[in-house]
Amino acid sequence: MKIYQNDIKLETLSRVTYIDITEKVKKEIKNSKIENGICLIQTSHTTCSILFEEYVHDHDFNGDEYLQADLNDILDRLVPRELTENRNYKYPGPKHVEFLSELAKENANYPNDPGTILNGDAHIRGSLFGGNQTFAIKKGILLTGSVGYIYFVDWDQNRNRNRICHILLMGD
Repeated sequence: MKIYQNDIKLETLSRVTYIDITEKVKKEIKNSKIENGICLIQTSHTTCSILFEEYVHDHDFNGDEYLQADLNDILDRLVPRELTENRNYKYPGPKHVEFLSELAKENANYPNDPGTILNGDAHIRGSLFGGNQTFAIKKGILLTGSVGYIYFVDWDQNRNRNRICHILLMGD
C-alpha cells in the first residue's frame, strides 16, 4: 500500500468563500500514481469545511453558485453572523480573548484585533459541516460522479486569509 500526502494552499476573502478544489484533488491523485484506494481531504481550520456538492452553472452577483447562495441564505437565518460581542453568542469569552492576544504575539496568522475573533457563527457552521470528506479512487478516477464537485469553504467573514487543505491518499 502507498501513502501520498500534500497540501493545497488557498486564499479566502472576508466573506463566506467557496473554492472549487476538484481539479486540484484530481491532479494530486494523478501525481500519487495510486490507482485504487481512498482520498481524504481535510482542513485543520476550525472555521472551514470541505463540502461535496453538485456543480451549478448559474452564479449570483458575488460569483457564488446558486446552491451556495441558497445555503448562505439558509445559514444566515439559522446561524446569524456574529457582528458584535455579547449579542448572539457567548464565544469568545474573556479567557479565550486573552489566549488569542498572547498567541498573536507569536503567530502572524492571529492578528491582535479582537474584532477578528467575533466569528462564533463561522465556528458553528464549520462544526455543522465538518472539516473533511473521504472519496473512493477506482482505476485512478476520483469517484465523485459526473456533477459532483469538491469545495473548500471558509465560513469566517472577518478578514482575508491564507488557508491550507490537506490531501491524504492511500491505496495501490
